[in-house]
Amino acid sequence: MKRRKARRVYLRPKHLLYALLFVGVVLIYISYRYKDSFAPVKTWVGDLVTPMQKGINTIGTYLTEQIELMDSKAELQAENEALKAEIESLKIQNSILVSDGYELAALRELYEVGQKYSDYPMIAASVIAKDSNGYYSVFTIDKGSEDGIAKDMNVIAGNGLVGIVTEVGKRYAKVRSIIDDVSYVSGMFLKTNDTCDVKGDLELLEDGYIRVESIRLNAEVEENYEIVTSHISDKYLPGILIGYVSNIEMDSSNMARTAYLMPVVDFEHLENVLVITELKKTMDE
Repeated sequence: MKRRKARRVYLRPKHLLYALLFVGVVLIYISYRYKDSFAPVKTWVGDLVTPMQKGINTIGTYLTEQIELMDSKAELQAENEALKAEIESLKIQNSILVSDGYELAALRELYEVGQKYSDYPMIAASVIAKDSNGYYSVFTIDKGSEDGIAKDMNVIAGNGLVGIVTEVGKRYAKVRSIIDDVSYVSGMFLKTNDTCDVKGDLELLEDGYIRVESIRLNAEVEENYEIVTSHISDKYLPGILIGYVSNIEMDSSNMARTAYLMPVVDFEHLENVLVITELKKTMDE
C-alpha cells in the first residue's frame, strides 16, 4: 500500500502574530486577575531574570564602549594621517622657501657684484657642470655663443674674479678659474700699483690660498693688501678684485718676493656667475 504523504501545515506570519498577541493578552489578564496567586512565580521569574538582565546590561555597555572606542580610534587615525600629510606638505613648502631664500641671497650677491663692476656689460649664467676635484677649477655654464659669449671673456662672482672663458659652444661655455694649476693672471696691488703674478695652485688651495709671485723687492706692500687685475694684462680687464695678500717673503732667487693670496670667491660653492661681455683686446683697440 502506498503511504500517504503527510500534509504540511503552512502558518501565515499574520496568523502567528495574532496568536502571539492573543496569548500575550491572556497572560496579562491572568497575571492581573490572579496576581496574588502568581506572586511566587513572579518572584521566581524576577530572581531568575534579574541576574541575566544585569549581565546583558553589562555586556551591552561593554560592547557600546568598545564600538565608541573603535570609532574614536578610527577618527584619531584619520586625523593622524591628515596631520602627517599636512606636516609633509609644510616640510616641502619650508624646503622650497629655504631654497628660494638661498637662491635669492645668491642672486642678490650677484646683483651687488654687477653693481660694483657696472661699467662693464655683462650677462648672468648658471654653473651646470664642474671638474671632479671638489673645486670649480674648470666648469661649464649654461650660456654660449647664441647668448653673446666669446672666448677670453672675464667671469666674476662673489665680489671678485672667477676666471676666463676658454671654450664656447652654442648654448654652453667652459670657464677656467684662477685657482687652476695652469691659470696665470697679471695682478696689481690696488694701494701701490705694484704689479705681480697670480698663479693657481690647487694643492695650496686646500689651505685657502693660491700663489703670488714676482713682487718687486722695493714694493711697499703689506699683509692684507688688495690685489686686482692689472692694466697690463692681455686678457683680463683691469681693476677686478682677486683677493688679499699674506705671508710676503723673499723668493729663492733673492731677486723678488712671493706671497699667498686668499681669493674673494668661494671656489667650493659656485652656482651663478656674471660673464663680462667686453673683451680686453676690444677695450685696448
